[in-house]
Amino acid sequence: MRKYLALLLIATPLLIWAVALWGALQGRESYASWLYFFAWWPYILLLEGWLYLLEGRFWLLARPREFLRICGWSVTFWLVFEALNLVLHNWRYAGMLPRWWLRWPGYALAFATVLPGILLTARVLTALGAWKGARGRSRNWTAWPPLSLILGVLCLILPLYLPRYAFPLIWLAFFFILDPVNTFMGGKSLTRRWLAGERQETFCLLAAGLICGIWWEAWNYPALSKWVYVLPVLNFGKIFEMPVLGYLGFLPFALEAAVMYNFGKALEDRVLTSPGRRRLAWLVQLAFWLVMFAALDAWTVISYQ
Repeated sequence: MRKYLALLLIATPLLIWAVALWGALQGRESYASWLYFFAWWPYILLLEGWLYLLEGRFWLLARPREFLRICGWSVTFWLVFEALNLVLHNWRYAGMLPRWWLRWPGYALAFATVLPGILLTARVLTALGAWKGARGRSRNWTAWPPLSLILGVLCLILPLYLPRYAFPLIWLAFFFILDPVNTFMGGKSLTRRWLAGERQETFCLLAAGLICGIWWEAWNYPALSKWVYVLPVLNFGKIFEMPVLGYLGFLPFALEAAVMYNFGKALEDRVLTSPGRRRLAWLVQLAFWLVMFAALDAWTVISYQ
């Protein structure tokens, strides 16, 4: 039965994409305004079906509470970048829906796809055997965690101090900051695995970042509600809406997505150990969402339909 469900999860998105893209290109409402959702949620389901055929198990659908948790973390983590963008002004949103009670849930549903999309893509690549034999020499570099923290803080501060030239560093900051924190908290660390000689996970994540970046930009281009880039420099050679060099940013962003997910897991395992603490954490996140949705409307959205 689950095999047939997996096949259905693979076949249905193909039909949805064909209809949605046709509708968007024809300028038909719902498709044009909500094209992002027609692109990404079917993509996630397709990956789940593909993963089942490769491994014999679902990653998210078999754990609905974990699925919802990852989606929630995804909204929170992406809104951190939106908060930084209030200073950097690297992208803006155009053609947004005029009614806030539709627009704000739309923000949440869109941002909820970021972590599942990247992590599932990397898992499918791993299941396909990509870079299976990639290994390196094991190293014991005890100075790396404090050095990583220093680099991360610099990558976070410099773009805010010199936004015109240092803005790309923001896509490295949270990897350098959170990965050693994950080590200190006893969680999963990409750097620790790299130093142990394991390469497959990192390479699959980098490839997943580029794949998802191309998917994001390809579906954003014909959409009515979309984002546009206003980079201070390097704003040339656009492929869709993204300047060509901007695609390089999707690679480290995938690493950031992974360490953010690992940080969320470590935080729940080590700090948010009681139901009360977890409920409080979600209330704080929800308050952050609402504040940031209002901030997006005030400073990042440049036009409404």
